[in-house]
Amino acid sequence: MENVAGNENVNTEAAESGKLGFVTKFSYGMGNLGSNLLLATANAFISFFYTESVGIAVGTVGVILLIGRIMDGVADILMGIIIDRTKSRYGKARPWLFRLAIPYALAMVLLFFTPDFGEQGNVIFALVSYLFAMFIYTGINVPYNTLMAMQTQSQKERTSLSAYRSAIGFVGAISVNMCTIPLVNFFGGGSTGWLAMGAIYGVIGCVLYLNVFKQCKEMNTKKMQADAAINKSNEPTLAQSFKSLFTNKYWLMLIALGIIGNLNAGLGGVNVYYAQYILGDPSLVGMLGLAIFLPMVIGVMVSGPLVIKYGKRNTSIIGALLQLVGCLPMAFNSSQMEFLLAGLFIRGLGAAPLFIASMAMLCDTVEYGEWKDGIRIEGLNFSAQSFSEKIGSGLGGVALGGIMSLGGYVGGQAEQSAEALFSMKFAFIYGPAILAGIMLIILFFYKLDKLYPQIVEELIERRGEFSVDADK
Repeated sequence: MENVAGNENVNTEAAESGKLGFVTKFSYGMGNLGSNLLLATANAFISFFYTESVGIAVGTVGVILLIGRIMDGVADILMGIIIDRTKSRYGKARPWLFRLAIPYALAMVLLFFTPDFGEQGNVIFALVSYLFAMFIYTGINVPYNTLMAMQTQSQKERTSLSAYRSAIGFVGAISVNMCTIPLVNFFGGGSTGWLAMGAIYGVIGCVLYLNVFKQCKEMNTKKMQADAAINKSNEPTLAQSFKSLFTNKYWLMLIALGIIGNLNAGLGGVNVYYAQYILGDPSLVGMLGLAIFLPMVIGVMVSGPLVIKYGKRNTSIIGALLQLVGCLPMAFNSSQMEFLLAGLFIRGLGAAPLFIASMAMLCDTVEYGEWKDGIRIEGLNFSAQSFSEKIGSGLGGVALGGIMSLGGYVGGQAEQSAEALFSMKFAFIYGPAILAGIMLIILFFYKLDKLYPQIVEELIERRGEFSVDADK
């Protein structure tokens, strides 16, 4: 292992005080915009691209998405292991942002390339290019997420980082929903338009990740890693790491919440179908996206102070309740824009505290696992976030394909049956309501907020370090 003590690439200031500057927080948040240029675009448009542009059946698309996300879920765990064993003068997570920035841009281009390989060939290419895109996304996004826990141990600063990450990520999601179809049309539509859009998003994402590498530094965790295993002189084995991970009950709860939240995001692929077949204008997908993501940005501004004052769990419960309530006006009138926009706005407000709190809560499970088992595994812990994204959105994609297939949807037709239209309404309105209810049940059992300050103090005593106030 290279000597990192005193190296300018190590965030020694954060290790001592827990505080991070504006440039660090803003740069870190911009990385999530890069993430959404791939993931939000895939969630919102990949099914539409495959069915309407490439000509793949909607049921087959669902299978492609599920296979891709399940296989990539395994890659998430492997990437977590790689991070925990990475030794570099730049730290454990940062090097991967630099190494995979350019492959990220290439993945975006291939994801929206329309081949001419025949029916079966196009399906195979779609699966391979989708797998490649998800693997690269995992390779760069798991280190990006892990970096949050490795910049500071302060709960307040982690919440602030999560707020920047969420707010800027929502801006990215808004931009994706508002700009993607117009951008595709600007470049002539069809295969040329989709390819140009993918190239532009890929280059922007590449630049944003490189900026995170430059501006966001890891704490000097050399002593923390050396002292993490109680009464152990060597780093934990894989078996010990996985045992600690899967006996960490709060990590398991957050995995479940992440899968449910991203399953909901996967169902969001119905938006463009909803705009085209129920509202009669596919360009309205931008308005639908704006209606849910703009209040997320507003909600982030309100949620940060609420999380600090009332706790992550309590604020998340409020968010889940708002998401449930937001489905009511849409269920009352599913084709009137005023009711749809009002419902989406409420749901968007509810999503904000869940996004902010979940990442900060995941950070806390690192300390909980170390306190419980004497094993500190940031990479594996944070691979959970990417794992839940892939599995959840993959299940959302296959659920969407299954729901629409059961409804009798046929791609490329000007009109759809009444059953097909109802399947779109179910995925758009009732599915998210059910998922919000499940989230409430899980959050009821989450108790780590109250335990965390004591856990940090006990860990500090074990390491013989000066206290970093968990509430700063």
